[in-house]
Amino acid sequence: MLRNLDASYYVDPALHERERAAIFRTHWHLLGPASQVAEPGQYVAAELAGEKLFALRGRDGALRAFRNVCPHRGARLLEEGAGRCDTLRCPYHMWLFDETGRLRRTPWFGEDASFDTADWPLTPASVAVWRGLLFVSAAPELSLAEQLGDLPEEVADYPLETFVPVASHRFEMRCNWKTYTDNFVEGYHVPGIHPAFAAVIDFAGFETVAQNNMVRMTAPQKGGSIYGGKWLWMWPNWTLSVFPGGMNISRINPLAVDLTEQIYHFLFADISPETEAERTRTIETNCAIVREDFGICEHTQRNLASGAYRPGPLSPKHEQGVAWFQARVAAALAQKVARAAE
Repeated sequence: MLRNLDASYYVDPALHERERAAIFRTHWHLLGPASQVAEPGQYVAAELAGEKLFALRGRDGALRAFRNVCPHRGARLLEEGAGRCDTLRCPYHMWLFDETGRLRRTPWFGEDASFDTADWPLTPASVAVWRGLLFVSAAPELSLAEQLGDLPEEVADYPLETFVPVASHRFEMRCNWKTYTDNFVEGYHVPGIHPAFAAVIDFAGFETVAQNNMVRMTAPQKGGSIYGGKWLWMWPNWTLSVFPGGMNISRINPLAVDLTEQIYHFLFADISPETEAERTRTIETNCAIVREDFGICEHTQRNLASGAYRPGPLSPKHEQGVAWFQARVAAALAQKVARAAE
């Protein structure tokens, strides 16, 4: 019988720090649509489980990524989110960097014979684009293609790169990132937590399958559904769900041991004025379902922290994705401990 993870995995701050090193620092993370950095000077900056990174399209057309940390006194260079940066200048002491990360000027610094600007570039990070989606990593241990696992084949027939970004939404939950992920990778909770959603799918046909670095959830659709009937979660922390005429993608990002943000992007094939009302309904319906998960995840988090919980059994029918995800987390942490002991 498969059992849920021990509560310590969700509430222990020391374990949370180990996850940052063992999982988040060494994997690729979704930053959203690559169209956000299509033009010179456009950037996307994000805090990824404590790692501050940004991707920037240079005037030479090259896409680069760096740690969002000034080498002088550690200030943040660019505000989180998408924006435009024609001059990469630290707002703290006005140090100026070029698009390759080289330090160019240090205004009012003074004379120091031992100081050489060549010794103080920005720290590079890794950046990649796959089918119109932008990814970064602080120190990847495998290629993006390897990390994507079975996803490319799963979505090969969908025109992902043709979908146009229309809206983005940020949600914040008072729970551990795994508490929310456990919830996302199973449909077992749909009848209890999402009754309107359950009414437009054939729940008896809901299927969850764990694959290579991916969990696929599918369900037959009834009339009135806005969904495409396929929801995908990718290791370690992002999602892709397709629906008629578009998709949504999201990043599940730990902010603290008991605080998680989820950043959604909604993309559509048809962005004409005639379809605006339908697009709005699709976005609002999706967001409403996300919000419905907040209460149960936050209450569960408090119970996990109470000391009253002992690991319960996992459903072989509906919680295959939960079992796979939890085993992968435990294995990553065990591997980190083994490396440290060498």
